[in-house]
Amino acid sequence: MTPRTLVLAASLLTTLLPAAPGWAEDLILATTTSVRDTGLLDVLLPRFEAQSGVKVKALAVGSGAALRMGADGNADVLLTHAPEGEEALVREGKASSRQPFMENFFVLGGPPEDPAGVGEAATAVEAMRRIAGAPAPYASRGDDSGTHQREQALLRQAGLDPAGGWPGFVRTGSGMGQTLLVAGEKRAYVLSDAATFLAFQERSGLVPLSRREPSLRNVYSVLVVKPAGRAFAEFLQDEATQREIGEFGGESHGARLFTPLLLPAEAKAP
Repeated sequence: MTPRTLVLAASLLTTLLPAAPGWAEDLILATTTSVRDTGLLDVLLPRFEAQSGVKVKALAVGSGAALRMGADGNADVLLTHAPEGEEALVREGKASSRQPFMENFFVLGGPPEDPAGVGEAATAVEAMRRIAGAPAPYASRGDDSGTHQREQALLRQAGLDPAGGWPGFVRTGSGMGQTLLVAGEKRAYVLSDAATFLAFQERSGLVPLSRREPSLRNVYSVLVVKPAGRAFAEFLQDEATQREIGEFGGESHGARLFTPLLLPAEAKAP
């Protein structure tokens, strides 16, 4: 066999053989913006990469966009908070598994003066009616994210157009952090996940005006789209990671931003 033939054979063999575990390509994570904007990913990803030897390419988009990436096979693993869309992806066979792993609550925030009296509303649905009826300025992500989908659901329950559209209603088409800053500039009301709201509260100047209720529960799930994503999904469910999630925000923001869902009973704080 000539030297040239040996080179060609070696090249062909490299192409045909599967990559060794240490040669894994980057893992593509499509994630909702709130876990990026709060800084949670900055805490979790370095430890996963150090443990696995796999580099994670995180693409922070709205949950709707992340789910479409999963459906099109353009991501290995998803981190979203849009339960109906997540369950549909699993039913359609586009994701092999879905595991809720942490939660917090959505919050309706607004300017301290609260011109629409949202703080006096008994429910989030009534609060939406007050904002639209005023009419008061309102900043919507308008990006098919999990937060936007919950906003639309609340507006429907209030008997309002889910697209909003009253005077002062603006769509940012941006992530949660940027939308909070826009709401702050306009002294507008906004629906946000509680974690990002707290992380941006000082910069936005807004205050929380809603109460915790079932309609505002916000569950985050990890969905495995390709086998390569399974390791990251298992990492998020690991007890050490669950503890880290539960403690996140206590020092940096003065309050824990997420509640882990998978800690064993004996590991939970009393």
